[in-house]
Amino acid sequence: MLTKKEIISILVATIILAFSINLISSISGFLYTLLAVFLIILINLIAKKIISFNFESEIETSLWEIKRWGVKDHQKFKKPFIIGAFLPILSKLIFFPINSFVWMASLVFDVKAKTYRTAKKHGLYKFSEMTEDHIGYIAAAGIGANLLFAILGYLMGFPLFAKLNIYYAFFNMIPLSNLDGNKIFFGNLVLWIFLAILTFIGVGYALFLV
Repeated sequence: MLTKKEIISILVATIILAFSINLISSISGFLYTLLAVFLIILINLIAKKIISFNFESEIETSLWEIKRWGVKDHQKFKKPFIIGAFLPILSKLIFFPINSFVWMASLVFDVKAKTYRTAKKHGLYKFSEMTEDHIGYIAAAGIGANLLFAILGYLMGFPLFAKLNIYYAFFNMIPLSNLDGNKIFFGNLVLWIFLAILTFIGVGYALFLV
């Protein structure tokens, strides 16, 4: 079940990413990209929610924000900076010659255990926090789903959909801030290495062979 905040975040991210990918394109090309990006984000999110449900927890997705620009106490923004909306446009200017290759890590998620799960399995409030391992598996589910649908998209004759799935997985695998890659890296390093290898192979294929 998606909350109002999640729906707004998904729609905003979809529009920004589609616009960044198709900065100069036809209306039909933009609409196709818009649909592809929306499906890619939805695939990633549904996979995470399924695994989260299996762990009897819940996640909430939002636009990636940062609150600090340095490590000292005074080095922080007055209001959170929505970096997830800024980087796609900036990256388009940097990677302009590379068609459709833009920063696609615009969304992050928070996770919390359901109280009844905690009480039922471990005794009331004994293990109320989700472990880094669990959070890593939830994040990895989204990456794995995108890689799987990249293969399916390619086999079914949708090369752009396949590419964007790979790029989405690639940028989200970066172990930075609150991105999925950071959650996987600290939750299960072996799993992160495995997914990173698959993602790099996919990016190399998408950039140089497709």
